[in-house]
Amino acid sequence: MLEILAAAVSVASSTPMGSLSDIWAHIVADFSNIGSPAALAAFSQVLMIDVLLAGDNAIVVGALAAGLPDSQRKKVIMIGILAALVLRIAFALVVTQLMQIVGLIFAGGLLLLWVSWKMYRELHPGGESGGSPEIAGDEHSGIHAAKSFAGAAWAVAVADVSMSLDNVLAVAGAAREHPGILIIGLILSVALMGIAANVIAKYIERFRWIAYIGLAVILYVAGSMIYDGIVDRDVGLLTLV
Repeated sequence: MLEILAAAVSVASSTPMGSLSDIWAHIVADFSNIGSPAALAAFSQVLMIDVLLAGDNAIVVGALAAGLPDSQRKKVIMIGILAALVLRIAFALVVTQLMQIVGLIFAGGLLLLWVSWKMYRELHPGGESGGSPEIAGDEHSGIHAAKSFAGAAWAVAVADVSMSLDNVLAVAGAAREHPGILIIGLILSVALMGIAANVIAKYIERFRWIAYIGLAVILYVAGSMIYDGIVDRDVGLLTLV
């Protein structure tokens, strides 16, 4: 997995990472300078994005599977978590390469604005769902549970694609200039989704202000990407003028 993420970061940051020693060198370089305003801001943004989106992913998966029998519900939730792990790794490679194309950082910023709007709506749901005992807080998601195993599995897969892309895009946007922080952020996004997503979902549901801070961070990253997507000397829209 480290080799895949290293390839992604190498393309995203224009910094070659040919081996694990190169990966470690960049991580040490960034984190030895973590007290600098730029590095600390990038790491703080990446951490908040990873925490918020892992919990949000878990809540959506739990809500979609809530209407199934116990054994099927657990299978769908496990499928959802495993799919999110794989998709985050895959998108880490694809998204960071695409961000080197003129105009796509700008487009990514617009996409994150849409992500922010979706998250705001999820914080103000229009109704209740059945909820599943495995995931805390999904009963307040306002998402209607699927009626069959196949329907739930398909809905979870579609949701995972969208949320995994959102997560990787936000992390890549927040830490483009810090390859060590970027690769740690991508590893964290995978680890949090696989290990602590349900715990995070529980605390986000209990302390809603966490979600609003995360929403503000994503809005800031979106604005930064839109600005850079216009004025950046290499991939900004102004290079087309």
